[in-house]
Amino acid sequence: MIKGKTSSDEPGERPSALDHGNPAGIQVLPVPGLPEFRPGDDVATALVAAAPWLADGDVVVITSKVFSKVEGRLVPAPTDPEERDALRRRLVDGETERVVARRGRTTIVAGKLGVVQAAAGVDGSNVRADELALLPADPDASAARLRADLARLAGVDVAVVVTDTMGRAWRVGQIDLAIGAAGLAVLHGYAGQHDAQGNELVVTEIAVADELAAAADLVKGKLGGTPVAVVRGLAPVDDGSSARDLVRPIEGDMFRLGTDEALAEGRREAVLLRRSTRDFTDEPVDVDVVRRAVAVALTAPAPHHSTPIRFGLVREKRTALLDAMAVRWQEHLEADGRPADEVARRMRRGDLLRRAPELVLAFRTGDGMHVYRDEARRLGERTMFTVAGGAAVQSLLIALAAEGLASCWVGSTIFAADVVRDVLDLPADWQPLGAIAVGHPVQPLAPRAPRDPEGAFLQW
Repeated sequence: MIKGKTSSDEPGERPSALDHGNPAGIQVLPVPGLPEFRPGDDVATALVAAAPWLADGDVVVITSKVFSKVEGRLVPAPTDPEERDALRRRLVDGETERVVARRGRTTIVAGKLGVVQAAAGVDGSNVRADELALLPADPDASAARLRADLARLAGVDVAVVVTDTMGRAWRVGQIDLAIGAAGLAVLHGYAGQHDAQGNELVVTEIAVADELAAAADLVKGKLGGTPVAVVRGLAPVDDGSSARDLVRPIEGDMFRLGTDEALAEGRREAVLLRRSTRDFTDEPVDVDVVRRAVAVALTAPAPHHSTPIRFGLVREKRTALLDAMAVRWQEHLEADGRPADEVARRMRRGDLLRRAPELVLAFRTGDGMHVYRDEARRLGERTMFTVAGGAAVQSLLIALAAEGLASCWVGSTIFAADVVRDVLDLPADWQPLGAIAVGHPVQPLAPRAPRDPEGAFLQW
């Protein structure tokens, strides 16, 4: 409880309309004894039974998960962790209007309600193990219905705030914020008023509904099964506003994409995140993420407006391919006259391609390649297309790193081109450009420092 004089004996007494708070004090009261809500349950009836002491001017603050449950926003979900996570990601995509930021497996999005938060509010907490919860489809309407039902059942004029937990930019930790509201002014503007020192307030505007959401969470908590609290002492006035009014319009959002400086730094960091990684976790790789990275890689420049680059995800024939390549590698090393221990040591380097969760092969095809009479120009044409393939491979590695995936490019397929084509039954003009081991890094990716260009960057 927030100490100070309360209005519990005089719930209709209104603080000064000039201020958004009540200097005399407020009360924050939990509502224990509520049932575990399920689809179709009557929230108002349960609330009146659990809190017969509700009074005019109270603000009922209720967790959005209650409405997700009673309004049928629960989605059956597999209990297998990998399958459950895959479903969660599909649900997030379905609830997303635009992606604001993405780092590794964490995505910050603007959902269908306009609220910017992680994973569009798709949540697996405080629901059954075989379910996932979506946010209420219209939490403002949910708040208005509950307010009307409480007036009908208990004869009380209350305000309602629907909350969800989310993080905040530039701040550590999470708080409850309002995603639905009815019966109160969600914003209190001070423009034109003067503070105690006589200074005119110009832009100060308090998100009252968010402050109520955060205050109520101090008695609701996360583990005690108390999804509702009542804030008493503010005697709110209904000005027709709703939680939608708390969403900053995109045209007024200075940070929807970050400043130019932040964007430039992000671009540089994305390149520097790429580094050769040989150790991966056992976590499976989302093929859709690899597909996105390939789509980025295919934007690399290519000659004659062609698309001569191919990327292949090798699964069923992976062992057969690596076994056949190992035979060729060993033949080459032994033909070089290398000692047996060195041959064995160098052969073990190929184990990386067996350990990695996924293996991607890159190829340069002959698509779009010009044919010349003289060998010099034919060699130049092949080199030009190979350089384009190298640009695409580097783009793929950077795109994977931007998605939070580690990778390691290994050039061994280049030295066993015929073996690769034979095992995978590929056309003769498909030239391997190396193999790429892909997986989740054991340690989070961190940008490395750029190298000193001295000696490598020349000016004539």
